[in-house]
Amino acid sequence: MIDGVATDSSSTPSNDKTRRTRRTRMTGAERRQQLLEIGRTLFAAKGFEGTSVEEIAAKAGVSKPVVYEHFGGKEGLYAVVVDREMRCLLDMVTGSLTAGHPRELCEQAAFALLDYIEEYTDGFRILVRDSPIPQSTGSFASLISDIATQVEDILGREFKSRGFDSKLAPLYAQALVGMVALTGQWWLDVRRPKKAEVAAHLVNLAWHGLDGLEQKPRLIGHRKS
Repeated sequence: MIDGVATDSSSTPSNDKTRRTRRTRMTGAERRQQLLEIGRTLFAAKGFEGTSVEEIAAKAGVSKPVVYEHFGGKEGLYAVVVDREMRCLLDMVTGSLTAGHPRELCEQAAFALLDYIEEYTDGFRILVRDSPIPQSTGSFASLISDIATQVEDILGREFKSRGFDSKLAPLYAQALVGMVALTGQWWLDVRRPKKAEVAAHLVNLAWHGLDGLEQKPRLIGHRKS
């Protein structure tokens, strides 16, 4: 009791500090997820070289050894962030290919990539940078190649039904997916026109380009090899 007023020992500064510590204490899984989210944000904004373990630890309110304990260092954290983003993008694209008509499949693939850029902007910024360390799932180029493999099967069936050489389907799949990916990198910053309009123009070029294909394309310039 102070000046006739009863006091609650649980309200002392010491006990308040204890309660705050208990409230912020995380499980190992929670701390790992927190570090991944902080690392993802910093890597997207500053790149791998511009991000330090000290900054990651400070943002998380922990000491540097905690980061090393969970990931073995900055390289390990970066590798996990990149692998997760690559799996997310690949799953979004391959999971979107549900339509029966080839043109709608092109639309779905274009929308899937643009959806990922819109919803996971930080992740895409990380993916399109040149990775300074090897990744278990490869590079962004290898990811695009994986997506192209999904499109390749679709094109192969279309080529065969039209009397085209289906062995050329991988070439056209790489060209189409690469076109969408590079356009996505440009759209990442400008965000104009709107997503649906970008998808429509991509499919317009891809579909009408495919529709007008020559069975045996020829070169009109002087160079032949």
